[in-house]
Amino acid sequence: MIASEEAAIAFVRGLPECDDAALDRLTTLVRCLAEENERQNLVSVASLDVVWQRHIADSAQLLRHVPRETGPWLDLGSGAGFPGLVVAALRPECAVYLAESRALRCAWLRDMANRLALSCVTVLEGPVEKAPDILKAAVISARAFAPLGRLLELSARFSTSETAWLLPKGRSARDELKKLRGWKHAFHVEQSLTDPDAGIIVGTLAGGKGKSR
Repeated sequence: MIASEEAAIAFVRGLPECDDAALDRLTTLVRCLAEENERQNLVSVASLDVVWQRHIADSAQLLRHVPRETGPWLDLGSGAGFPGLVVAALRPECAVYLAESRALRCAWLRDMANRLALSCVTVLEGPVEKAPDILKAAVISARAFAPLGRLLELSARFSTSETAWLLPKGRSARDELKKLRGWKHAFHVEQSLTDPDAGIIVGTLAGGKGKSR
């Protein structure tokens, strides 16, 4: 379990995707996040004291669940950029789409993508339900975006039967999965490395609504 800032930084450093350039990008992201948080409420002030544990490592751990070359990646409700910007910082060659409805957050995401020279990042501004469904993602992530059933209703159209879903759900992960009805899926819960009480829903969707299995 990652239980300190030191352990969080060590974990990120140890990822196969993390080289010196990636670590520099993440360090810049952490610094800019603290500065921007004084202008708009991107994250809780308290979480800035444990930003590597709470936001960076918490996002980066998702990479352990998909092969390194997997893409494109769609992050729903990106907000301050977690996990999407962290994924892009560690895998700058991967096409990463950040879906966010709030204009100020979108401006922040675009600014950070430019500052970090992440040319493969695209910000999709507006409600997810209004986004064109031409994108078929190899990975879909969402952190604190919507309850599982609603999340699937909004975004299943972006997936195929091979799309990997990586959904950090905190303490509600097992309960939300247990209550899910009407979807053919192969989801399970993985333990979060940054919170002993948190889970990540991982798996695939069979490609349409029907009797769940």
